[in-house]
Amino acid sequence: MAAEPAETGTTELLSLALSRPYEALERARDLLEAGLPALEASVARQAVGIVLREFGDIDAAVEELRAARDLARASGSPEREADVLATLGVALVFAGRTAAGRAALNAAAQRSTGLLRGRILLRRGGVLLALGEHRAALPDLNTAIAVLRSEGDLLWEARARTERAFCSLALGSVRSAVTDLGRAEELFIRTGQELESVDAIVHRGVLAHRIGDLPAALSCFDAAAERYARLGTADPALSVHRCAALLAAGLAEEALDEADAEIDRLERVRGAPLKRAELLLAAAECALAAGRPAAAIDRARAAARLFGRQRRPWWRVHARLVLAQAGFAAGPPSESLLRDAAGCARELTALSSSRLPLSRLVAGQIALALGRTEEAEEHLGVAAEARRRGPALSRTAGWLAEALRAEAAGDHRRLMRACRRGLELINEHRATLGSSELRAQAGAHGAELAGLAQRHALRLNRPRLLLAWSERWRAGALVLPPVRPPDDEDLQADLAAMRMVTSRLDEAQARGLPTAALRREQVRLERAARARTRRAQGCDRVVPFSFDLPRLREELGERRLLELVDVAGELHVLVCAGAGPVRMVAAGRTEEAGRQVDLVRFALTRLAHGRSRLTPEQLLGQLDAAGRALERLLLGEAVRLLGDREVVIVPPGRLQAVPWALLPALRDRVVSVAPSAAFWLRARGTATAGTGVALVRGPGLASEGAEVAHIARDLRDAARAPVSPEVAPVVLGGGTATIARVLEAMDGARLAHIAAHGVFRTDNPLLSSLRVDDGPLTVYDLERLRRAPRHVVLSSCDSGRARAAGADELLGLAASLMQLGTAGIVASVVPVNDVAVVPLMIALHRGLRAGARLPAALHEAARATAHDPVTTATGWSFLCLGAG
Repeated sequence: MAAEPAETGTTELLSLALSRPYEALERARDLLEAGLPALEASVARQAVGIVLREFGDIDAAVEELRAARDLARASGSPEREADVLATLGVALVFAGRTAAGRAALNAAAQRSTGLLRGRILLRRGGVLLALGEHRAALPDLNTAIAVLRSEGDLLWEARARTERAFCSLALGSVRSAVTDLGRAEELFIRTGQELESVDAIVHRGVLAHRIGDLPAALSCFDAAAERYARLGTADPALSVHRCAALLAAGLAEEALDEADAEIDRLERVRGAPLKRAELLLAAAECALAAGRPAAAIDRARAAARLFGRQRRPWWRVHARLVLAQAGFAAGPPSESLLRDAAGCARELTALSSSRLPLSRLVAGQIALALGRTEEAEEHLGVAAEARRRGPALSRTAGWLAEALRAEAAGDHRRLMRACRRGLELINEHRATLGSSELRAQAGAHGAELAGLAQRHALRLNRPRLLLAWSERWRAGALVLPPVRPPDDEDLQADLAAMRMVTSRLDEAQARGLPTAALRREQVRLERAARARTRRAQGCDRVVPFSFDLPRLREELGERRLLELVDVAGELHVLVCAGAGPVRMVAAGRTEEAGRQVDLVRFALTRLAHGRSRLTPEQLLGQLDAAGRALERLLLGEAVRLLGDREVVIVPPGRLQAVPWALLPALRDRVVSVAPSAAFWLRARGTATAGTGVALVRGPGLASEGAEVAHIARDLRDAARAPVSPEVAPVVLGGGTATIARVLEAMDGARLAHIAAHGVFRTDNPLLSSLRVDDGPLTVYDLERLRRAPRHVVLSSCDSGRARAAGADELLGLAASLMQLGTAGIVASVVPVNDVAVVPLMIALHRGLRAGARLPAALHEAARATAHDPVTTATGWSFLCLGAG
């Protein structure tokens, strides 16, 4: 055992370095300044080196540890020198000087015995783990744990168990990892190690992610980040693990931002090259998932170069695997790319890596693209074995491999079965999530499976099969029980503070005061609220997919349902009626249609608000022509199959903001828009009647919410009639329209009409809001409703907009209300003219009181109030969403 330093105050420094690092650093420097003998000075220098290493200043750490080694040698204590040498070896490996670091660790191990040898073997095993040499690390860690346990060294035993747990995870032994991490956390708590107890939280998050419990993983990572911030430190490994969890959640852009930000931070503080390489690999995976193969290639190449210099073959082959994936995504496939992918697969087999199935899948996909079917079958057969074990998302990749094998073999039944089983696993994963955002994003993991099935149905020219697979792909999050935010006082406090900051920000802007600090606080609170909702656990109740075409036909009656399906960038219109076959018509390219929708929405906004040098009549003429062009792109020859009946449209998420009433073939007919046919059918059959009417007028409207007073008066008159089912409405505004009262009035209402300015947040759709008297009413607030209102009218701004996410699903105000159970919503897809809206809304409510259904009432109101270009464009801007 190392010689003990004299009682000079250095005895606790090494344990303090990883529990209270700032205190350790200050005490060590004070003692060194006061002057110490060589033995004690070596301890103080070693403690400083450890703290600097943990803070990321790796070059300064190496300098301190070399000084500590020289002092230990001068003290004449070989055990002290061996201990410092081992710490120096770890730092050298972190600095990317792998050979020198390993040599130092080997020399330290040879010079040590007893307890000190156990501690040094732990450090050497940890370095081998970091280098990806998992099987070589296990003997060192097993011996270290046995020695440390027998010597009663609880703290170092905890450290060794943590390292062994990650070895076990890398080698596929989850049960062993659970046992070791549980015991390590107990020991860290008993020994009072503040910093390492935070590391234990991170480790729990990694384990939760590995077994598929994404909310628990995110919760652990958020908690660890808060604790690290309180300690004034940061751990690049946390960012790597958090990026992996965000990717599993379908949040690739957010994961990429996190990885790049941490890389920038490490460069600023001259952090460990070892960690920078790992972050570059994480960033490459994030860029690939975000659809940026060129960026993924750049980052993966940089990571592979660093791993090569650091002599870390396990990590380097993983970087090369991402390079192969990104190369395939960027295209075109080549023989050299196939050789690289196959080489990765061979190396990963030897390393027993959990990424082996993915490497085989990539190699199989490249081989298929090159027409090398025998080689593809070999790779895909191995990849398909993963469908039998592991978390849901890992098994999904196995079913994708099986589907590709079946497609190559021309086996229709096997292909469809594999696609179906893979998407069922996505639904299992989705059911574990309690956040509407994560539920919507989860569907992205099934994109390739759904695309395979849809392309196959298209090749077979089977419209009914294509309709069924389009529905299976779209209906995922909508068939689960509605999301309810966690009953979390901290979440409610964050939302309340966010509203306060938003009000102060508006006031500061109006007065021309500085807003930078308020904006930073607003961003912080928004992130906190978003993080809290993501931690919510799901219901774990998987609702089997069901698409009842006969029942859909029965409910449609004389209506026509048009489902627009995007297959490989081309739109196909499926036309379904109460009788006859499902028909299929080719339309335009999705990308071109999306650009045209953006142009049309811009023109509608200019006409509504007078932002053009053209006359309103000229703008209206341009819109009319644009509507005809858009109709050709969206519907093609399907317009000939509509007859004169009501139409239900089910568009892809990219086209959710189409002002459908602008299209000439739809101007003179009743139109409703639904996220899926299954949702439309469910809303028709299960929506409750609701009781009462809520009328809400928010502040700042140019019309002062004039329609609310008219509608309230008409409803009160109707309620006074001798025989009337009507009751007097709840009217809120002018200070009474607070969030609490608005939610109370909406809860279970037959109809809620909200005239309030809104904000659609493309960066965070769940923070899209309606402005009421005490601040923004967000999606998070709406999710607290116990019973959704049956019908909702949102008469201002562009509250009908949503952002496509995951499996062509939607996030936004209107989308959240539909998920909660609202049957029909009237809302605009462009910022409308507040004054022009008033007559439209009054006419809409008169139609409803006369017994018209919501889509029919909107259609008749738009036709009756189209007196000039502005009111005509206003009518075109509104949609009836849902079943009405």
